[in-house]
Amino acid sequence: MANLICDPRDQAFVLYEMLDVEELFKAERYADFSKDMVDMVLREAEKMAVEVLFPALADGDRQGCRLENGAVYVPEAFHRVYKLYCDGGWITMSVSPEAGGQGFPHAVTVAAKEWFIHNFGVVCYPYLTEGAAHLVEVYGTEAQKKKYLARMHAGQWAGTMALTEPDAGTDVGNIKTKAFRQPDGSYKIQGSKIFITGADQNLTENIINPVLARIEGDPPGTGGISIFLVPKYVVHDDGTLGRRNDYTIGSIEEKMGLHGSATCAINFGDNNDCYAELLGQERQGMKVMFQMMNEARIGVGLQGLSSASIAYLHALQYARERLQGSSLQDMKNPEAPRVPIICHPDVRRMLLWMKAHVDGIRALMYYLPYCADRLRIAGDEAEKDKWQGLLEVMTPICKAYCSDMAFRVTETAIQVYGGYGYCSEYPVEQFMRDVKIASLYEGANGIQALDLIGRKLGMKKGLYFINLLGEMGATITRYQGNHDLKDLAADVQAAVNLLAETGMYFAGCAKAGRFLIPVANAYPFLMMMGKVIMSWLLLWEAGVAAEQLTALYREQGIDPQNAAQVQALIKDHQDAAFYAGKGASARYFIKHVLPEVYAASTAIKSEDLSMIEIADESFAS
Repeated sequence: MANLICDPRDQAFVLYEMLDVEELFKAERYADFSKDMVDMVLREAEKMAVEVLFPALADGDRQGCRLENGAVYVPEAFHRVYKLYCDGGWITMSVSPEAGGQGFPHAVTVAAKEWFIHNFGVVCYPYLTEGAAHLVEVYGTEAQKKKYLARMHAGQWAGTMALTEPDAGTDVGNIKTKAFRQPDGSYKIQGSKIFITGADQNLTENIINPVLARIEGDPPGTGGISIFLVPKYVVHDDGTLGRRNDYTIGSIEEKMGLHGSATCAINFGDNNDCYAELLGQERQGMKVMFQMMNEARIGVGLQGLSSASIAYLHALQYARERLQGSSLQDMKNPEAPRVPIICHPDVRRMLLWMKAHVDGIRALMYYLPYCADRLRIAGDEAEKDKWQGLLEVMTPICKAYCSDMAFRVTETAIQVYGGYGYCSEYPVEQFMRDVKIASLYEGANGIQALDLIGRKLGMKKGLYFINLLGEMGATITRYQGNHDLKDLAADVQAAVNLLAETGMYFAGCAKAGRFLIPVANAYPFLMMMGKVIMSWLLLWEAGVAAEQLTALYREQGIDPQNAAQVQALIKDHQDAAFYAGKGASARYFIKHVLPEVYAASTAIKSEDLSMIEIADESFAS
């Protein structure tokens, strides 16, 4: 394999053979795009990742950020990476041409950025800029768009997301930061924020901070929150920079990973002169911020995919090269030659577990932006509602399931390496440290689970959830007649039925006033739903691959019932090996991972609430 970051063959499979993104190019919005153009972009992304981003990964981790005299300095290697990223136009891939972007389909943008986000320590800076710029594009006044957008899209100015406070993390409604109206229509901000990624750095000449605050006199809770643009340097109407705004960087966090990402504490308005502009309408701060957060949650899922992919590919190469032990047949022969550890059953189990999860997570991470693309070009309200519903229901799964399982993939990669994996001379330990944060930010995964059972399952009186079940059922119907897949289709159908039944069970509990049962079991249900969705997508992949294998057998004159012929083809034919691997991923996941949903359902329906009922004092004496 030419690289150990991402599998371009699998990217092409998901985009073209599974999702058929070329169909999108028939819509007027995407008529200027083609497969050749997409392939060219993905090749450029691969080149950028291999030659620029990956080489800076270890340096960013070892050097980290530093705070000197109130200013943050990023690792030296990041300056070249950031410049090349911005010069390449990667910030504006999916931004509409009307707003100064290239207008690529979201699915293509995600595929390109999968190459980059393994080095999130540096990619976080343009990534957050893209999200903040989109807020300005959607909610800003014409004057704000003129003042900020072009420079943010160029990467000349950066953006952040300033939400969290020391006493108000998940409990956003409890924020203390205040905004005070000024006679000229601007505001002054006073307060503190923590855990703000990129709140200061020496990559750009200005930073635009979207900040949640409560206007003096507005009511408590989330309904009284507004959002403001707070620039590092106040921007004149003609776009030139004025005075340094009145906020300071109190500290940067010393973190477990992502050392190149500056995670800052900010103090606004110590001198009562922190300039701010209202973004959108008063008291609509949460609505505005949730746009950026939902986009970021999909980005977190992508971070999980990229970390899982790079960890798996490194572990796979190591297992192919590391000689240790003899084959099973020669175990009693001390003179037997040593074999690569990929020959050992437990290593093969770990590798296939990793491969199945990476394959499924990639399918999910491309399917969600594909839904967004279909929403963009939908011809009527019913079709728009369908795609919007799929996005709504699966976003918590994308964020929480993908980030948690990506961490487990990186952990398993270390296990494949053995003791060497725990040492910093090999990169897998950094992959694990860097991705752990993905389960915590943009709403910790327990919050994603509460969002799923408390909001998403009940949207449109459960119609969005029912539509997802219908999409899964349609795939099962398509492949249940395939001789090699019918048992897998039956297993997935049974799991889909169980998921629907458990969702109805939660609804019944809520209706009967036993709401603590779904609340206490929200996370197990989210993980259960994640496994069912993964099984559906892997079955879909296996079905497409089976059709392609059948065509290859015909083309090569192979009898599919002749195991020796089939194995010889797989050994010598790259596409045959790839498609066979898709079937193996699906079969392993559905037979070995999917059965876990039955244990989860049994535990949920036991109605045991010991986690609620245990006395605080009983956790430790």
